[in-house]
Amino acid sequence: MKKYLITGFSGFVGRHFLAYLDSLNEPISVLGLDRNAAEFDVNQFENLECAFKKADLLQSKDWAPVIEVFQPDYIVHLASFSSVAFSWVDPIGSFSNNTNVFLNLLETVRKVNPRCRILSVGSSEEYGACSLDQLPLTEESLLNPVSPYAVARVSQELLSKVYVDGYGCDIVMTRSFNHIGPGQLDTFVISSFARKLLSIQNGSAEPVMLTGDTTIVRDFVDVRDVVRAYDDLLKHGRSGHIYNICSGTGVSLKSVIDQMASILGVSVTQQIDPKLVRPNDNKAIVGSLKKINDEIAWAPRIPLDTSLRDILNYWLGKSGLR
Repeated sequence: MKKYLITGFSGFVGRHFLAYLDSLNEPISVLGLDRNAAEFDVNQFENLECAFKKADLLQSKDWAPVIEVFQPDYIVHLASFSSVAFSWVDPIGSFSNNTNVFLNLLETVRKVNPRCRILSVGSSEEYGACSLDQLPLTEESLLNPVSPYAVARVSQELLSKVYVDGYGCDIVMTRSFNHIGPGQLDTFVISSFARKLLSIQNGSAEPVMLTGDTTIVRDFVDVRDVVRAYDDLLKHGRSGHIYNICSGTGVSLKSVIDQMASILGVSVTQQIDPKLVRPNDNKAIVGSLKKINDEIAWAPRIPLDTSLRDILNYWLGKSGLR
């Protein structure tokens, strides 16, 4: 029976990763670590032996003994402050948390379970500002991070390389592009749009959306495709290598709003609120999936329209209107 340890267990991606593992119909043992209690039943899965331990990952004494006893085959490192916007509000907290949590993890694994394979989850934000002629971005593209969050992700990646080369640790790295899907908090842009549009549809809000810069272009990939990529990389990715996880297609935020408004059958006026415009926001981020497709035959399967409909249905269900 394979053993998975998941940090950031209680979050959006963690829940979808568990659902994916359960769908494999294989006996799998999972241990989750998170500072927040899981808001779902860890015993709901048919094929998983699933346990959870609440732990502060900044305090290795709280959880290092757990890893030593559990001896996982794989670690999926999802624990982080994942909001770019938050990193501008609290750059020190965002950077120190994201880098120190990961360094604690590496040191613990090096000492108590050096043969364990780690998935270091990075971000497309590492690429930062780039010109249109540099798209699509490959794993060899220049990194030019322009937010505290992005700098922390680059630091995590560099630490991974140091531990692979210097200590012989087994680490596969990702640069994951904007993943979306049902269950994502409305502090993230697409879920935020969905809730606003549903409020307009049900008449509780005026048909005006205050937004940041909606001309920016992003590469959106469904979280259910992302977690499939994570497991594929754990099993088949090359140690010390970086893989983009993306759709390979760029979509403007304006077009996403228009598409969701069309699904709901509503008309909206979009207005920019200067307070919602991020400093130094990247104008366009579109990735190349050639490497991950060539090496492990991964490509996204879920179209954007399906993702957007599922997000809208999720928030519709949360509001009790269906």
